[in-house]
Amino acid sequence: MSVIASVFALVLLVTSGRYGYHRDELYFLAAGRRLDWSYPDQPPLSPFLARLMAAVDPDSLCVMRLPAVAAATLVVVCAGLMAGELGGGRGARALAAGAVASSALVMGTGHLLGTTVFDLAAWSLICLLVLKLGRDRRWWLVIGAVVGLGLQNKVLLIVPVGMLALALALAGERKLFATRYFGFAVGFALILWLPYLWWQAENGWPQWELSRAIAGGSSGTSDTPITYVLLQFGLFGPLLVPLWGYGAWRLWNSRWRAFPLTYAVLFVVFLATGGKAYYLGGMYPVLLAAGTVGLCRWLGADRKRWSAVISVIAVNAAMSAVLFLPVLPIASLRDSPVLAINYDAGETIAWPRYVEQIAAARPPGAPILTANYGEAGAIERYGSEYGLPTPHSGHNAYWWWGPPPDNATAVLTVGIDREQLTGICSVVVSAGTLDNGLDIDNDEQGEPMFLCRNPIRPWSQLWPQLRTLG
Repeated sequence: MSVIASVFALVLLVTSGRYGYHRDELYFLAAGRRLDWSYPDQPPLSPFLARLMAAVDPDSLCVMRLPAVAAATLVVVCAGLMAGELGGGRGARALAAGAVASSALVMGTGHLLGTTVFDLAAWSLICLLVLKLGRDRRWWLVIGAVVGLGLQNKVLLIVPVGMLALALALAGERKLFATRYFGFAVGFALILWLPYLWWQAENGWPQWELSRAIAGGSSGTSDTPITYVLLQFGLFGPLLVPLWGYGAWRLWNSRWRAFPLTYAVLFVVFLATGGKAYYLGGMYPVLLAAGTVGLCRWLGADRKRWSAVISVIAVNAAMSAVLFLPVLPIASLRDSPVLAINYDAGETIAWPRYVEQIAAARPPGAPILTANYGEAGAIERYGSEYGLPTPHSGHNAYWWWGPPPDNATAVLTVGIDREQLTGICSVVVSAGTLDNGLDIDNDEQGEPMFLCRNPIRPWSQLWPQLRTLG
């Protein structure tokens, strides 16, 4: 198991510097420069880690992604340890770790510094610790700490945690809660979560507004009900579906039927509320771990069977790597299926080139107003080379950070449509379009730039109508 986890981490490290920053990573860097107890769209953990890694080396993409690599590797290790807790031996632990390491979701999220990989790590660790509760109730103390820290990364964690607790009670494991350590765990989690709750309450709970916007399809990775269902067969690779399905069956017929029950309830909840497919991703490591325990008992010492199973996992890993790691040359992406399957790959392309074009279009002294946080974050990251000022945007936390100065009579806008600008400025003049030079269709390709002259009101008065959450 340790060898598999080490190889997995090495693969992520080797590929971590290819292509470029993801738009979310650029945003986390910007948020990290303005550390707070919360933001309108997220808790503070990812921005804090981005700032920490930037302090180590502000120019290294590899250094910035080290926490993501560590979190993804932890998911792999937890899968192996869960197999051990469920009665598996060395072979089952290695097989569980290998199956999870081969998955598209763990590879893809481990390549980028983002909230999803830390959510996966927290949920995998919680599942492992719940299995350990069967022997020692003191593990509740660690669970409380993990939940509290996980909530400082992603509020969504509260949903599966609550569902698992309810499922444990319904599945006859109420005695697990009959200890003072459970109360301490709840207290630890609340104390760690309290600064986030305080900030949100003081600012009108903007993250709940954002959640409704995402449920309505405002995110670039939002899913329809049909794609939500279909993607469940691809998150960990279609070749592993029989294994995690078998694992769910085995858990249902064991003491730990709370896990497949939680999976089923979460599947319905996220489907009904417009959740994204990967919201359910944290459940698959424990299902796969249970599946490998039963599979290893069937494999026995038969080398041919072992070779066949290992070959399936290796093929799954190769497919995942090609689609979700920056393996292919950038120039070949346009003609590959990668961008159609992996939306995030396109969002790591050509940010320095875009900033160069923005700098060329900007009149001296003009502030910059962008449509989204990716454009603004890229300008903050690469703009110093061209003497660009700190940009402004109405998107998410950037809106909280303020408008252009009221005395600005000409502002360069990026990605904002002319129709919207005609209600803001008296004169709107085209300043070109963004072009990555690769004919790759990502979110910024072909986006317009305009000079917005003579605003109809001071920017501080216009600012409320430019606010966007999503």
